[in-house]
Amino acid sequence: MKRIIILSIATSLLVSCASTKELEATKAAHEKTKEELLATKTNLTKCLVEKERFQEKSAILQTTVDDLRKDKKETLKQVGDLTVLTQGANDNIKETLSQLSKKDKYINKIRAAASKKDSLNLAVAFHLKKELQEGIDDQDIEVNVEKTVVFISISDKLLFKSGSYTINEKASKVLEKVATVVNGQPEMDVMIEGHTDNTPVGKKSSIKDNWDLSVKRSTAIVRELQNKYKVVPSRLIAAGRSSYTPLVENNSPTNRAINRRTKIIILPRLNQFFDLLDQKVE
Repeated sequence: MKRIIILSIATSLLVSCASTKELEATKAAHEKTKEELLATKTNLTKCLVEKERFQEKSAILQTTVDDLRKDKKETLKQVGDLTVLTQGANDNIKETLSQLSKKDKYINKIRAAASKKDSLNLAVAFHLKKELQEGIDDQDIEVNVEKTVVFISISDKLLFKSGSYTINEKASKVLEKVATVVNGQPEMDVMIEGHTDNTPVGKKSSIKDNWDLSVKRSTAIVRELQNKYKVVPSRLIAAGRSSYTPLVENNSPTNRAINRRTKIIILPRLNQFFDLLDQKVE
């Protein structure tokens, strides 16, 4: 009986020991499982956070991609527009160069004409000086080239009496030599320009004023050239400037004598110049 009791007690103790070990093992396994579960939760949380970050980055990248595509489209459009503009600019440049080339040819023609005209003016001036110096060497006659014209300035004391527009005998000799040169240049016109000083015309005179005197004197010379020396009248121009374009101040008898003068101006015809401007440049 005692053996049975002892055996039962021993068996109970053994069973108790086994149960304790199993419990300890179970607890250990439970703790390990808890730790693994915690680690898994932690990893899951990290994965969720990373997923959100990835989604945010993905959205940003997608927006960037969309913007880049839009920029690419706009850039391609601008490049296309720029190509069109560049082509247009090239065409404009070519047209401009073509026009400049035409203008250069045109300018060269005008320069050539101007050079020819200058040469002609110098030749006319040379012949006038030669004609007038042969037999008439007078300090009251001046021949010069001024800008685009040749002019002869003659003191009025050589042509007219004071306050008169009747040509004297000595003046006829001068005008004959002028007509010789003028008739040798039929393509040029001749303008007679009368100038006076500022001394008023006398009240008893038939001449109204210095305007009237300057015009009557130029007209008298025009008639002389036409009627006596056969200068074609369509080439002649009569003009009066009165006292309003003096060479010096009218403040002394000497200066007033300088201002009383007649200019015979030999100039190219304007229609020839306009014909030159109208020439087609190829």
